[in-house]
Amino acid sequence: MDSRESSRFSAPLAHRVAEDADSRQIAAAINALWTDIEAALQPIVGRRGVAALFNRTLHLAAARHAWLAPLKSGSGDAVDLGQLPALFAAQGPSQAREAGNALFEIFRELLATLIGTPLSERLLQPAWSNSSSAAPAQDPTP
Repeated sequence: MDSRESSRFSAPLAHRVAEDADSRQIAAAINALWTDIEAALQPIVGRRGVAALFNRTLHLAAARHAWLAPLKSGSGDAVDLGQLPALFAAQGPSQAREAGNALFEIFRELLATLIGTPLSERLLQPAWSNSSSAAPAQDPTP
């Protein structure tokens, strides 16, 4: 993997939001990326499989970012993104970006543990590189 691909997998939000993005924009990008991940993996591991990985990711990430704890109460049957944007939008931009990247890194590591790094990166690549579903990096000026 070249260094550009490596950095994309270690900081998936970097190509979805501008460096000066506010917390709301970061939250929208995180939500869009989770939606893309779910769409990419659901045909392979099923809705429950994606939800189990998502919930485990939240559990592990909440140990580092305690403010993520309210997200851990998922049903286990489906990924529930309902509270995610509001929680991230309530943080400062650097905290939101750091926790968002941590979530995706933990998720990628969990998936790689289950199916191996090459396959997990191949499966996640469309979601990691799909910037079309992300919110605009900046609000349009009238």
